[in-house]
Amino acid sequence: MILEVEGLTKNYGKLRALDRVSLRVEAGSVTALLGMNGAGKTTLFQLLTGLFVADAGRISVFGHDMRHRPQAALARLGIVFQQPALDLDLTARQNLNFHARLHGMTRAAMRTAVDAALAQFGLADQATKPTRELSGGTRRKVELARALVTSPDLLLLDEPSSGLDTQARHDLTRDVFQATRERGIAVLWATHIVSDIEDADAVVVLARGQVVACGTPASLLASTGSDTLEQAFLALNRKPA
Repeated sequence: MILEVEGLTKNYGKLRALDRVSLRVEAGSVTALLGMNGAGKTTLFQLLTGLFVADAGRISVFGHDMRHRPQAALARLGIVFQQPALDLDLTARQNLNFHARLHGMTRAAMRTAVDAALAQFGLADQATKPTRELSGGTRRKVELARALVTSPDLLLLDEPSSGLDTQARHDLTRDVFQATRERGIAVLWATHIVSDIEDADAVVVLARGQVVACGTPASLLASTGSDTLEQAFLALNRKPA
């Protein structure tokens, strides 16, 4: 098991953003975290990445407890945040180089990894352009390439297709699933756009800070009597946790 979350609770004053959330992500799989806006997805990712500390519960990444061994846990993560986090004055290559250096990669290893990441996402021809000159979809590809340049074992995606047009969302989804198959990494993909993750191996539905369902897409269809995953998602959001 790559990621294990058990009984995670987080309060902001009187607001309980997460209430005893538990989930697991297996090696080489794509797990979708489906939730409406305000369901608690971003709060969960803030805890998974060590930006905040949970009030209760446990996070284990590759057996490392996030509370007691955060560096060991975070060293094997790749992250694409909901809000863009690129330096717009740097080129795509420079953004990847900077990230690789922060992770202590040697110059030779960095050059090889950055070249491979740029080629994988079709960015080689635009690698020397300032990032601010790239389209929104291309910037997202740069962020995905940056997250993968250090060869993480677990990739966290927080609403990665937010603000993208249909074609850019399709390209991003294709690239993520392709990277998962080729590299054997695990992915936790938080989103409210069901069409992005219909091919996920597992789905966790988060509503009002609580997990209301988890399983394969087929099992969610069966349990809700739905014809589509979107129908199942909407039905689960109408039920009490």
